[in-house]
Amino acid sequence: MQADKKVIYNRLNRIKGQIDGIIKMVEEDKYCLDISSQIIAANSALNSTNKEILSAHLKNCVTDSLKKGDEVDVEKKISEIENIIMKLGK
Repeated sequence: MQADKKVIYNRLNRIKGQIDGIIKMVEEDKYCLDISSQIIAANSALNSTNKEILSAHLKNCVTDSLKKGDEVDVEKKISEIENIIMKLGK
C-alpha cells in the first residue's frame, strides 16, 4: 500500500476535518438534518476510502501471495477478505 499511502492519508485527514465540522455543528446547535447530511457525507467518504484500502490489499498483498505460490497464505488472505466482506454487509 506504500504508493497509495499518501492518497489514503490525505483522504483520512479530509474526513477528520469533516468530523471536526460535524462536532462544531452539534456544539452550535445547527439544524439536525444539516448535521445528518454531513454525517452521511463523512460515512460515504469513509466507505470510499475503505474500498481503496481493500483494493490496494488485493493488488499488493494477495497478488504477492499468489505469485509466491504459498497456498496456505493465499487461503488465509481469501478468508480475511471474506470476513471483511461479511462485516461490510452488516
